Amino acid sequence: MKYIAEINIMTRSEILDPQGKAVKLGLHNLQMDSIDNVRIGKHIRLEVDAATEDQARTTVDSACRQLLANLIMEEYSFELHAV
Repeated sequence: MKYIAEINIMTRSEILDPQGKAVKLGLHNLQMDSIDNVRIGKHIRLEVDAATEDQARTTVDSACRQLLANLIMEEYSFELHAV
């Protein structure tokens, strides 16, 4: 069975996010002062062939831990949908 994984990777909240800070300043320059605490992350979508949903979750979790996310600086979450 095929599954679609929607993965979100964000820099940990205690880590400085210079890209997010630059975007926040740009938004404030556009008079959007109500926007605060901007964080920039990654969104990854991938397909997984697996016999069960649990097997697909294990595969996606392994991919995140071993390659897609830097666990020292980032945290991740994902949703899995059957195709």
